[in-house]
Amino acid sequence: MKTLHLRIRLEEAEPTHPAILQCAEIIKAGGLVAIPTETVYGLAGDALRPLALERIFAAKERPAWDPLIVHIAALSMVSQVATEFPPQARDLAKAFWPGPLTMLLKKSGAVPREVTAGRDLVAVRFPAHVVARDVITAAGTPLAAPSANRFGRTSPTTAEHVLHDLDGRIDAVLDAGPTNLGVESTVLDPLHTPPLLLRPGGITREQIETVIGAVELYVAPPDQPPKALASPGLAGRHYAPEARVEIVEGERDALLAAARQRAEKQAQSGNYVGVLAPEGWLDESVLAGGGLVIFDWGKWGDWTQLAHNLFSGLRYLDKPGVSVILAPLPPAESLGLALRDRLLKAAK
Repeated sequence: MKTLHLRIRLEEAEPTHPAILQCAEIIKAGGLVAIPTETVYGLAGDALRPLALERIFAAKERPAWDPLIVHIAALSMVSQVATEFPPQARDLAKAFWPGPLTMLLKKSGAVPREVTAGRDLVAVRFPAHVVARDVITAAGTPLAAPSANRFGRTSPTTAEHVLHDLDGRIDAVLDAGPTNLGVESTVLDPLHTPPLLLRPGGITREQIETVIGAVELYVAPPDQPPKALASPGLAGRHYAPEARVEIVEGERDALLAAARQRAEKQAQSGNYVGVLAPEGWLDESVLAGGGLVIFDWGKWGDWTQLAHNLFSGLRYLDKPGVSVILAPLPPAESLGLALRDRLLKAAK
């Protein structure tokens, strides 16, 4: 299969744009198109067609037990995939949709079991990216759109990332430039009491609590079998490059010490150490020793900037000869909670 590389500028986006219409025709025919969202690129197919869903799982090499997120382009589409839209979910939608919030709702009979992996709840999101919404509108159907990468690997934030993983495995990628946010959506179960934050993401826990009050943070039971996962985004080792990710507890001094120590050790084997380095953290004494590949991650404390750069940084550092990537761990607050989640899963 030849994967088409289609392009569109954001200012040109509308449902009747030729590239969007071409993507819509592919989807209507049961094909797969990687599309940009504000979080990461998603691998989109008709959420109501089992054969399209099977193709998504095959292209990503995604296990059937891992459910998918369904993307809509209008609140009126909720009724196509869910039997209920309770008041608490409506309040969250009013506050954060369109945007990077996914909510679990009771699925309708139109949703194939492949979407939910046999569960009774369906994950629904209304993306903010204009191109994603235009593709959904032009296709005329909700779209299942997990991240457009091989299962468990680093999520894609550019069309080039998509092609690196899926070239020849999907019909097309619609290139609208890099994504804005850079980490996936927040996944919340508003039907749980109290509401359950299953995956931290682009909408923070603090933002959600200003709308509906306290939410509970999901903690996976030890040795939980994958088939018991409650939603997308809960798989153990995830978001991972080929190189081994090692977490560094502490801030600048701890990262400096770890970089020196690991570079000396790796130099003996001829390998390199990659470092996700916040701005100004690595000085010339570390660089002069060699053995390091450094990605300028951004300003520490600017979690929005670090989120935007996270996956592109991991992909940049995942070079031949780099056997380990060091990363400092942000605090469990605001968007830092999502960064922690991604790094800890990448390091498993």
